[in-house]
Amino acid sequence: MAKELTPRSENYSQWYQDLVIKADLAENSAVRGCMVIKPYGYAIWEKMQAELDRMFKETGHVNAYFPLFIPKSFFSKEAAHVEGFAKECAVVTHYRLKNDEESKEIVVDPDAKLEEELIVRPTSETIIWNTYRNWIQSHRDLPLLINQWANVVRWEMRTRLFLRTAEFLWQEGHTAHATKQEAIDETIKIINVYAEFAENFMAMPVIKGLKSENERFAGAIDTYTIEALMQDGKALQSGTSHFLGQNFAKAFDVKFTNKEGREEYVWATSWGVSTRLMGALVMAHSDDNGLVLPPKLAPIQVVIVPIYKKMEQLGVISEKVDTIVAELKAKGISVKFDDSDNKKPGWKFAEYEMKGVPVRLAMGPRDLENGTVEVARRDTLSKEIVPLEGISEYIERLLEEIQQGIFNKALDFRTKNITKVDTWNEFKETLNKKGGFIWAHWDGTSETEEKIKAETKATIRCLPLDNEQEEGACVYSGKPSKQRVLFGLAY
Repeated sequence: MAKELTPRSENYSQWYQDLVIKADLAENSAVRGCMVIKPYGYAIWEKMQAELDRMFKETGHVNAYFPLFIPKSFFSKEAAHVEGFAKECAVVTHYRLKNDEESKEIVVDPDAKLEEELIVRPTSETIIWNTYRNWIQSHRDLPLLINQWANVVRWEMRTRLFLRTAEFLWQEGHTAHATKQEAIDETIKIINVYAEFAENFMAMPVIKGLKSENERFAGAIDTYTIEALMQDGKALQSGTSHFLGQNFAKAFDVKFTNKEGREEYVWATSWGVSTRLMGALVMAHSDDNGLVLPPKLAPIQVVIVPIYKKMEQLGVISEKVDTIVAELKAKGISVKFDDSDNKKPGWKFAEYEMKGVPVRLAMGPRDLENGTVEVARRDTLSKEIVPLEGISEYIERLLEEIQQGIFNKALDFRTKNITKVDTWNEFKETLNKKGGFIWAHWDGTSETEEKIKAETKATIRCLPLDNEQEEGACVYSGKPSKQRVLFGLAY
Protein backbone atom coordinates (compact mmCIF):
# COMPACT_ATOMS: atom_id res chain seq x y z
CA MET A 1 0.00 0.00 0.00
CA ALA A 2 1.74 3.20 -1.20
CA LYS A 3 0.14 5.47 1.35
CA GLU A 4 3.18 6.64 3.34
CA LEU A 5 3.29 10.28 4.33
CA THR A 6 6.29 12.58 4.47
CA PRO A 7 7.04 12.77 8.24
CA ARG A 8 5.93 16.00 9.93
CA SER A 9 9.38 16.50 11.44
CA GLU A 10 10.99 16.28 7.99
CA ASN A 11 8.74 18.60 5.99
CA TYR A 12 5.52 19.77 7.64
CA SER A 13 4.23 21.49 4.52
CA GLN A 14 4.71 18.38 2.39
CA TRP A 15 3.21 16.18 5.12
CA TYR A 16 0.08 18.36 5.04
CA GLN A 17 -0.16 18.27 1.25
CA ASP A 18 0.37 14.48 1.20
CA LEU A 19 -2.25 13.92 3.89
CA VAL A 20 -4.99 16.02 2.29
CA ILE A 21 -4.56 14.05 -0.93
CA LYS A 22 -4.00 10.55 0.52
CA ALA A 23 -6.88 10.82 2.99
CA ASP A 24 -9.13 11.64 0.01
CA LEU A 25 -10.09 15.10 1.27
CA ALA A 26 -9.27 17.19 -1.81
CA GLU A 27 -7.07 17.51 -4.87
CA ASN A 28 -5.84 20.25 -7.17
CA SER A 29 -8.09 20.94 -10.15
CA ALA A 30 -7.50 21.81 -13.78
CA VAL A 31 -8.11 25.45 -12.86
CA ARG A 32 -4.93 26.94 -11.38
CA GLY A 33 -5.31 27.72 -7.68
CA CYS A 34 -8.67 25.95 -7.33
CA MET A 35 -9.42 22.62 -5.66
CA VAL A 36 -11.81 19.72 -5.98
CA ILE A 37 -13.23 18.80 -2.57
CA LYS A 38 -13.71 15.02 -2.69
CA PRO A 39 -16.71 13.24 -1.12
CA TYR A 40 -14.91 12.33 2.14
CA GLY A 41 -13.60 15.88 2.58
CA TYR A 42 -16.99 17.34 1.70
CA ALA A 43 -18.69 15.03 4.23
CA ILE A 44 -16.53 16.59 6.98
CA TRP A 45 -17.36 20.10 5.69
CA GLU A 46 -21.07 19.21 5.71
CA LYS A 47 -20.83 18.23 9.38
CA MET A 48 -19.09 21.52 10.16
CA GLN A 49 -21.71 23.39 8.15
CA ALA A 50 -24.61 21.64 9.89
CA GLU A 51 -23.34 22.47 13.39
CA LEU A 52 -22.52 26.09 12.55
CA ASP A 53 -25.85 26.55 10.78
CA ARG A 54 -27.66 25.22 13.85
CA MET A 55 -25.71 27.60 16.11
CA PHE A 56 -26.47 30.61 13.88
CA LYS A 57 -30.18 29.79 13.83
CA GLU A 58 -30.24 29.29 17.60
CA THR A 59 -28.89 32.86 17.93
CA GLY A 60 -31.67 34.28 15.75
CA HIS A 61 -30.07 34.34 12.30
CA VAL A 62 -31.69 33.26 9.02
CA ASN A 63 -30.14 32.21 5.71
CA ALA A 64 -30.45 34.02 2.38
CA TYR A 65 -28.51 34.11 -0.88
CA PHE A 66 -27.05 37.04 -2.81
CA PRO A 67 -25.53 37.27 -6.32
CA LEU A 68 -22.08 35.99 -7.21
CA PHE A 69 -21.46 39.06 -9.38
CA ILE A 70 -21.02 42.57 -7.99
CA PRO A 71 -21.04 45.73 -10.18
CA LYS A 72 -17.61 47.37 -10.11
CA SER A 73 -19.14 50.72 -9.11
CA PHE A 74 -20.29 49.24 -5.78
CA PHE A 75 -16.66 48.78 -4.73
CA SER A 76 -15.80 52.45 -5.28
CA LYS A 77 -18.31 53.46 -2.58
CA GLU A 78 -16.21 52.21 0.36
CA ALA A 79 -12.59 53.21 -0.22
CA ALA A 80 -10.86 51.20 2.54
CA HIS A 81 -12.83 48.08 1.62
CA VAL A 82 -11.96 48.18 -2.10
CA GLU A 83 -8.29 48.89 -1.33
CA GLY A 84 -8.17 45.76 0.82
CA PHE A 85 -9.48 43.49 -1.97
CA ALA A 86 -8.47 45.26 -5.21
CA LYS A 87 -5.47 43.02 -5.94
CA GLU A 88 -7.47 39.81 -5.48
CA CYS A 89 -10.51 40.55 -7.66
CA ALA A 90 -11.52 38.47 -10.67
CA VAL A 91 -13.30 40.68 -13.22
CA VAL A 92 -15.94 39.72 -15.80
CA THR A 93 -15.71 41.96 -18.88
CA HIS A 94 -17.67 40.07 -21.61
CA TYR A 95 -20.78 37.93 -21.76
CA ARG A 96 -20.39 35.87 -24.97
CA LEU A 97 -18.05 33.56 -26.88
CA LYS A 98 -18.02 32.90 -30.63
CA ASN A 99 -16.31 30.72 -33.26
CA ASP A 100 -13.48 32.56 -34.99
CA GLU A 101 -13.70 31.98 -38.75
CA GLU A 102 -9.93 32.15 -39.35
CA SER A 103 -8.45 30.24 -36.40
CA LYS A 104 -11.50 27.95 -35.96
CA GLU A 105 -11.15 28.46 -32.21
CA ILE A 106 -13.59 29.68 -29.58
CA VAL A 107 -12.82 33.34 -28.77
CA VAL A 108 -14.34 36.09 -26.65
CA ASP A 109 -16.78 38.11 -28.77
CA PRO A 110 -15.42 41.69 -28.76
CA ASP A 111 -18.95 42.97 -29.46
CA ALA A 112 -20.23 41.46 -26.22
CA LYS A 113 -18.44 43.81 -23.83
CA LEU A 114 -20.34 44.59 -20.62
CA GLU A 115 -21.28 48.22 -20.07
CA GLU A 116 -20.02 47.84 -16.51
CA GLU A 117 -17.56 45.17 -15.44
CA LEU A 118 -18.70 42.69 -12.80
CA ILE A 119 -16.52 41.52 -9.91
CA VAL A 120 -16.74 37.87 -8.86
CA ARG A 121 -17.45 38.31 -5.14
CA PRO A 122 -14.37 38.30 -2.89
CA THR A 123 -16.84 39.07 -0.04
CA SER A 124 -20.40 40.39 -0.18
CA GLU A 125 -20.61 43.55 1.96
CA THR A 126 -21.21 45.85 -1.03
CA ILE A 127 -23.94 43.87 -2.81
CA ILE A 128 -25.67 43.10 0.48
CA TRP A 129 -25.66 46.68 1.78
CA ASN A 130 -26.97 47.91 -1.55
CA THR A 131 -29.85 45.41 -1.06
CA TYR A 132 -30.41 46.36 2.59
CA ARG A 133 -31.18 49.94 1.49
CA ASN A 134 -34.47 48.60 0.12
CA TRP A 135 -35.18 46.35 3.10
CA ILE A 136 -34.65 48.79 5.97
CA GLN A 137 -36.83 51.86 6.58
CA SER A 138 -37.89 51.74 10.20
CA HIS A 139 -36.55 50.62 13.59
CA ARG A 140 -39.14 47.84 13.27
CA ASP A 141 -37.04 46.33 10.46
CA LEU A 142 -34.09 45.93 12.85
CA PRO A 143 -32.12 43.98 13.80
CA LEU A 144 -31.65 42.28 10.43
CA LEU A 145 -29.69 39.07 11.07
CA ILE A 146 -28.75 37.31 7.84
CA ASN A 147 -26.20 34.66 6.91
CA GLN A 148 -25.37 33.14 3.55
CA TRP A 149 -23.51 29.95 2.61
CA ALA A 150 -21.60 30.67 -0.57
CA ASN A 151 -18.38 30.46 -2.56
CA VAL A 152 -16.03 33.42 -2.99
CA VAL A 153 -13.07 34.14 -5.26
CA ARG A 154 -9.84 35.82 -4.20
CA TRP A 155 -7.15 35.55 -6.85
CA GLU A 156 -4.32 34.10 -4.75
CA MET A 157 -0.91 33.67 -6.36
CA ARG A 158 0.42 31.07 -3.90
CA THR A 159 -2.15 28.45 -3.09
CA ARG A 160 -2.41 25.49 -0.72
CA LEU A 161 -5.35 23.07 -0.49
CA PHE A 162 -7.99 24.36 1.96
CA LEU A 163 -5.68 26.99 3.48
CA ARG A 164 -5.47 29.36 0.53
CA THR A 165 -7.25 28.75 -2.78
CA ALA A 166 -8.54 31.10 -5.46
CA GLU A 167 -12.09 29.88 -4.84
CA PHE A 168 -13.28 28.64 -1.46
CA LEU A 169 -16.50 27.88 0.39
CA TRP A 170 -17.63 29.81 3.44
CA GLN A 171 -20.46 31.40 5.31
CA GLU A 172 -20.73 35.16 5.69
CA GLY A 173 -23.07 36.84 8.13
CA HIS A 174 -24.19 40.43 7.56
CA THR A 175 -26.29 42.13 10.21
CA ALA A 176 -27.86 45.57 10.67
CA HIS A 177 -28.67 47.18 14.03
CA ALA A 178 -30.32 50.29 15.48
CA THR A 179 -27.51 51.11 17.91
CA LYS A 180 -23.74 50.92 18.10
CA GLN A 181 -23.86 48.77 21.25
CA GLU A 182 -26.21 46.23 19.66
CA ALA A 183 -23.80 45.84 16.73
CA ILE A 184 -20.79 45.45 19.04
CA ASP A 185 -22.73 42.86 21.11
CA GLU A 186 -23.52 40.93 17.91
CA THR A 187 -19.85 40.95 16.86
CA ILE A 188 -18.78 39.53 20.22
CA LYS A 189 -21.67 37.02 20.28
CA ILE A 190 -20.48 35.57 16.96
CA ILE A 191 -16.81 35.31 17.93
CA ASN A 192 -18.02 33.36 20.97
CA VAL A 193 -20.07 31.06 18.67
CA TYR A 194 -16.95 30.46 16.56
CA ALA A 195 -14.82 29.74 19.64
CA GLU A 196 -17.44 27.32 20.99
CA PHE A 197 -17.56 25.51 17.65
CA ALA A 198 -13.76 25.32 17.38
CA GLU A 199 -13.32 23.97 20.90
CA ASN A 200 -16.40 21.75 21.33
CA PHE A 201 -16.61 20.29 17.83
CA MET A 202 -13.17 20.69 16.24
CA ALA A 203 -11.46 19.94 19.60
CA MET A 204 -9.16 22.87 18.77
CA PRO A 205 -8.35 25.38 21.53
CA VAL A 206 -8.46 29.01 20.37
CA ILE A 207 -7.61 32.42 21.75
CA LYS A 208 -10.26 35.11 21.25
CA GLY A 209 -9.04 38.62 20.68
CA LEU A 210 -9.05 41.89 18.76
CA LYS A 211 -6.94 42.43 15.67
CA SER A 212 -4.48 45.32 15.56
CA GLU A 213 -5.22 48.15 13.13
CA ASN A 214 -2.78 46.68 10.56
CA GLU A 215 -4.46 43.25 10.64
CA ARG A 216 -8.05 44.49 10.65
CA PHE A 217 -10.58 43.59 7.94
CA ALA A 218 -10.71 46.19 5.15
CA GLY A 219 -13.50 48.65 6.02
CA ALA A 220 -13.97 47.50 9.64
CA ILE A 221 -13.66 49.57 12.82
CA ASP A 222 -12.83 46.48 14.89
CA THR A 223 -12.08 42.87 13.94
CA TYR A 224 -12.46 40.07 16.49
CA THR A 225 -10.63 36.83 15.78
CA ILE A 226 -10.07 33.30 17.02
CA GLU A 227 -6.44 32.20 16.71
CA ALA A 228 -5.34 28.55 16.83
CA LEU A 229 -1.86 27.07 17.01
CA MET A 230 -0.87 24.39 14.53
CA GLN A 231 1.62 21.60 15.25
CA ASP A 232 4.42 23.36 13.36
CA GLY A 233 4.21 26.32 15.74
CA LYS A 234 2.43 28.60 13.28
CA ALA A 235 -0.82 30.42 14.04
CA LEU A 236 -3.96 30.04 11.95
CA GLN A 237 -6.65 32.71 11.97
CA SER A 238 -9.70 30.46 12.14
CA GLY A 239 -12.66 32.87 12.17
CA THR A 240 -13.31 36.60 12.23
CA SER A 241 -16.18 38.85 13.26
CA HIS A 242 -16.16 42.52 12.24
CA PHE A 243 -17.77 45.61 13.75
CA LEU A 244 -18.27 47.80 10.67
CA GLY A 245 -19.73 50.84 12.43
CA GLN A 246 -21.77 52.94 9.99
CA ASN A 247 -19.21 52.82 7.16
CA PHE A 248 -21.25 50.65 4.80
CA ALA A 249 -24.57 52.22 5.81
CA LYS A 250 -23.21 55.64 4.83
CA ALA A 251 -21.63 54.33 1.63
CA PHE A 252 -24.94 52.77 0.50
CA ASP A 253 -27.28 55.26 2.20
CA VAL A 254 -28.98 52.73 4.50
CA LYS A 255 -31.06 54.71 7.00
CA PHE A 256 -33.92 53.96 9.36
CA THR A 257 -36.46 56.03 11.26
CA ASN A 258 -35.87 55.59 14.99
CA LYS A 259 -38.56 55.43 17.71
CA GLU A 260 -38.48 59.23 18.06
CA GLY A 261 -39.13 59.63 14.32
CA ARG A 262 -35.58 60.79 13.44
CA GLU A 263 -33.58 59.31 10.56
CA GLU A 264 -30.30 57.56 11.43
CA TYR A 265 -27.74 55.38 9.68
CA VAL A 266 -27.81 51.75 10.79
CA TRP A 267 -24.88 49.98 12.49
CA ALA A 268 -23.34 46.95 10.81
CA THR A 269 -21.42 43.72 11.38
CA SER A 270 -20.05 40.99 9.14
CA TRP A 271 -18.44 37.67 10.06
CA GLY A 272 -17.28 34.43 8.48
CA VAL A 273 -15.50 31.11 8.59
CA SER A 274 -14.44 29.11 5.56
CA THR A 275 -13.12 25.76 4.32
CA ARG A 276 -9.83 26.97 5.86
CA LEU A 277 -11.25 25.24 8.96
CA MET A 278 -10.68 21.96 7.11
CA GLY A 279 -6.98 22.80 6.95
CA ALA A 280 -7.02 23.69 10.65
CA LEU A 281 -8.63 20.36 11.51
CA VAL A 282 -5.94 18.45 9.61
CA MET A 283 -2.99 20.42 10.99
CA ALA A 284 -4.11 20.67 14.62
CA HIS A 285 -4.51 16.95 15.34
CA SER A 286 -3.20 14.61 12.64
CA ASP A 287 -0.02 12.51 12.80
CA ASP A 288 2.39 10.61 10.56
CA ASN A 289 -0.16 7.79 10.15
CA GLY A 290 -2.84 10.07 8.73
CA LEU A 291 -5.85 12.05 9.84
CA VAL A 292 -6.98 12.23 13.45
CA LEU A 293 -10.61 13.36 13.48
CA PRO A 294 -12.59 14.43 16.55
CA PRO A 295 -15.61 12.09 16.71
CA LYS A 296 -18.14 14.95 16.50
CA LEU A 297 -16.95 15.81 12.98
CA ALA A 298 -16.00 12.34 11.69
CA PRO A 299 -18.22 11.19 8.78
CA ILE A 300 -17.67 7.60 10.01
CA GLN A 301 -17.28 7.42 13.79
CA VAL A 302 -16.97 3.63 14.00
CA VAL A 303 -15.86 1.14 11.36
CA ILE A 304 -16.29 -2.62 11.81
CA VAL A 305 -13.95 -4.94 9.90
CA PRO A 306 -14.74 -8.70 9.81
CA ILE A 307 -11.82 -11.15 9.85
CA TYR A 308 -12.62 -14.49 8.21
CA LYS A 309 -11.34 -17.18 5.85
CA LYS A 310 -14.58 -18.80 4.73
CA MET A 311 -17.81 -17.17 3.54
CA GLU A 312 -19.90 -19.03 6.15
CA GLN A 313 -17.74 -17.39 8.86
CA LEU A 314 -18.59 -13.99 7.37
CA GLY A 315 -22.29 -14.87 7.51
CA VAL A 316 -22.13 -15.61 11.25
CA ILE A 317 -20.03 -12.48 11.95
CA SER A 318 -22.41 -10.33 9.88
CA GLU A 319 -25.38 -11.52 11.90
CA LYS A 320 -23.72 -10.39 15.13
CA VAL A 321 -22.50 -7.13 13.58
CA ASP A 322 -26.02 -6.23 12.42
CA THR A 323 -27.11 -6.09 16.07
CA ILE A 324 -24.14 -3.86 17.02
CA VAL A 325 -24.75 -1.55 14.05
CA ALA A 326 -28.43 -1.16 15.00
CA GLU A 327 -27.54 -0.36 18.63
CA LEU A 328 -24.92 2.22 17.61
CA LYS A 329 -27.21 3.90 15.07
CA ALA A 330 -29.95 4.10 17.71
CA LYS A 331 -27.50 6.19 19.76
CA GLY A 332 -26.88 8.53 16.80
CA ILE A 333 -23.42 7.07 16.11
CA SER A 334 -22.40 6.80 12.45
CA VAL A 335 -21.05 3.33 11.72
CA LYS A 336 -19.79 1.45 8.67
CA PHE A 337 -19.53 -2.33 8.34
CA ASP A 338 -16.85 -2.95 5.72
CA ASP A 339 -17.46 -6.50 4.52
CA SER A 340 -16.07 -5.86 1.02
CA ASP A 341 -14.02 -8.85 -0.14
CA ASN A 342 -11.69 -7.04 -2.55
CA LYS A 343 -9.30 -5.82 0.17
CA LYS A 344 -7.62 -7.65 3.05
CA PRO A 345 -8.22 -6.58 6.68
CA GLY A 346 -4.67 -5.12 6.96
CA TRP A 347 -5.30 -2.85 3.99
CA LYS A 348 -8.61 -1.73 5.49
CA PHE A 349 -6.99 -1.02 8.87
CA ALA A 350 -4.39 1.23 7.21
CA GLU A 351 -7.04 2.94 5.06
CA TYR A 352 -9.32 3.84 7.98
CA GLU A 353 -6.31 4.92 10.03
CA MET A 354 -5.31 7.28 7.19
CA LYS A 355 -8.87 8.64 7.07
CA GLY A 356 -8.96 9.27 10.81
CA VAL A 357 -11.94 7.08 11.73
CA PRO A 358 -12.01 7.44 15.56
CA VAL A 359 -12.88 3.83 16.49
CA ARG A 360 -12.24 0.57 14.66
CA LEU A 361 -13.75 -2.77 15.66
CA ALA A 362 -12.32 -6.04 14.36
CA MET A 363 -14.27 -9.26 14.76
CA GLY A 364 -13.30 -12.80 13.82
CA PRO A 365 -14.56 -16.35 14.63
CA ARG A 366 -12.55 -16.47 17.87
CA ASP A 367 -14.16 -13.21 19.05
CA LEU A 368 -17.58 -14.74 18.42
CA GLU A 369 -16.67 -17.80 20.51
CA ASN A 370 -15.36 -15.63 23.36
CA GLY A 371 -18.09 -12.97 23.15
CA THR A 372 -15.49 -10.24 22.58
CA VAL A 373 -14.40 -7.69 19.99
CA GLU A 374 -11.10 -5.89 19.36
CA VAL A 375 -11.42 -2.11 19.77
CA ALA A 376 -8.74 0.19 18.27
CA ARG A 377 -8.58 3.94 18.99
CA ARG A 378 -7.29 6.23 16.25
CA ASP A 379 -6.12 9.01 18.59
CA THR A 380 -3.76 6.87 20.72
CA LEU A 381 -3.40 3.90 18.30
CA SER A 382 -4.08 1.63 21.31
CA LYS A 383 -6.05 -1.62 21.07
CA GLU A 384 -7.93 -3.73 23.61
CA ILE A 385 -10.23 -6.74 23.73
CA VAL A 386 -13.68 -5.75 25.04
CA PRO A 387 -16.75 -7.89 25.91
CA LEU A 388 -19.58 -7.68 23.37
CA GLU A 389 -22.01 -7.30 26.27
CA GLY A 390 -22.72 -3.55 26.58
CA ILE A 391 -20.50 -2.69 23.60
CA SER A 392 -22.68 0.20 22.35
CA GLU A 393 -22.55 1.98 25.74
CA TYR A 394 -18.78 1.36 25.87
CA ILE A 395 -18.29 2.92 22.43
CA GLU A 396 -20.53 5.87 23.27
CA ARG A 397 -18.34 6.65 26.31
CA LEU A 398 -15.18 6.00 24.31
CA LEU A 399 -16.13 8.52 21.61
CA GLU A 400 -16.66 11.19 24.29
CA GLU A 401 -13.31 10.30 25.83
CA ILE A 402 -11.57 10.53 22.44
CA GLN A 403 -13.17 13.93 21.71
CA GLN A 404 -11.96 15.30 25.04
CA GLY A 405 -8.56 13.62 24.73
CA ILE A 406 -7.88 15.21 21.32
CA PHE A 407 -8.77 18.64 22.74
CA ASN A 408 -6.59 18.13 25.83
CA LYS A 409 -3.61 17.11 23.70
CA ALA A 410 -3.96 20.22 21.51
CA LEU A 411 -4.41 22.43 24.58
CA ASP A 412 -1.32 20.93 26.24
CA PHE A 413 0.67 21.59 23.04
CA ARG A 414 -0.46 25.22 22.96
CA THR A 415 0.30 25.76 26.66
CA LYS A 416 3.87 24.50 26.11
CA ASN A 417 4.25 26.78 23.09
CA ILE A 418 3.20 30.14 24.51
CA THR A 419 6.38 31.93 25.55
CA LYS A 420 6.54 35.16 27.55
CA VAL A 421 9.49 37.31 26.41
CA ASP A 422 10.79 40.72 27.52
CA THR A 423 13.70 41.46 25.18
CA TRP A 424 14.10 41.68 21.42
CA ASN A 425 16.80 39.00 21.44
CA GLU A 426 14.50 36.62 23.36
CA PHE A 427 11.75 37.37 20.83
CA LYS A 428 13.91 36.47 17.81
CA GLU A 429 15.49 33.47 19.50
CA THR A 430 12.11 32.00 20.50
CA LEU A 431 10.71 32.56 17.03
CA ASN A 432 13.68 30.83 15.38
CA LYS A 433 13.97 27.91 17.81
CA LYS A 434 10.39 26.88 18.62
CA GLY A 435 7.89 29.29 17.09
CA GLY A 436 4.50 29.18 18.76
CA PHE A 437 2.73 32.14 20.31
CA ILE A 438 4.94 34.86 21.77
CA TRP A 439 3.53 36.91 24.62
CA ALA A 440 5.24 40.30 24.53
CA HIS A 441 4.78 44.01 25.19
CA TRP A 442 4.01 46.31 22.23
CA ASP A 443 3.90 50.10 22.19
CA GLY A 444 0.61 50.19 20.27
CA THR A 445 1.97 51.80 17.08
CA SER A 446 1.55 50.50 13.53
CA GLU A 447 5.11 51.59 12.80
CA THR A 448 6.58 49.19 15.40
CA GLU A 449 4.28 46.41 14.25
CA GLU A 450 5.43 46.85 10.65
CA LYS A 451 9.11 46.85 11.66
CA ILE A 452 8.69 43.63 13.67
CA LYS A 453 6.97 42.01 10.67
CA ALA A 454 9.66 43.22 8.25
CA GLU A 455 12.47 41.82 10.43
CA THR A 456 10.92 38.53 11.56
CA LYS A 457 7.71 37.92 9.50
CA ALA A 458 5.88 37.68 12.86
CA THR A 459 2.59 39.55 13.17
CA ILE A 460 0.34 40.49 16.05
CA ARG A 461 -2.18 37.65 16.05
CA CYS A 462 -4.49 39.42 18.50
CA LEU A 463 -4.97 41.46 21.65
CA PRO A 464 -6.68 38.75 23.74
CA LEU A 465 -10.13 39.69 25.07
CA ASP A 466 -9.20 38.53 28.57
CA ASN A 467 -6.01 40.60 28.50
CA GLU A 468 -4.84 42.03 31.78
CA GLN A 469 -3.43 45.57 31.71
CA GLU A 470 0.24 45.37 32.61
CA GLU A 471 2.76 48.22 32.51
CA GLY A 472 5.95 47.38 30.64
CA ALA A 473 8.34 48.30 27.84
CA CYS A 474 7.77 47.42 24.18
CA VAL A 475 9.86 44.41 23.20
CA TYR A 476 11.06 46.22 20.05
CA SER A 477 11.09 49.99 20.68
CA GLY A 478 11.45 50.06 24.45
CA LYS A 479 8.63 52.62 24.64
CA PRO A 480 5.98 52.32 27.39
CA SER A 481 3.36 49.57 26.89
CA LYS A 482 0.12 48.94 28.76
CA GLN A 483 -0.33 45.27 27.83
CA ARG A 484 1.23 42.20 26.30
CA VAL A 485 -0.11 40.99 22.94
CA LEU A 486 0.12 37.70 21.07
CA PHE A 487 2.68 37.51 18.25
CA GLY A 488 3.36 34.61 15.93
CA LEU A 489 4.22 33.43 12.44
CA ALA A 490 0.98 32.73 10.61
CA TYR A 491 -0.52 30.96 7.62
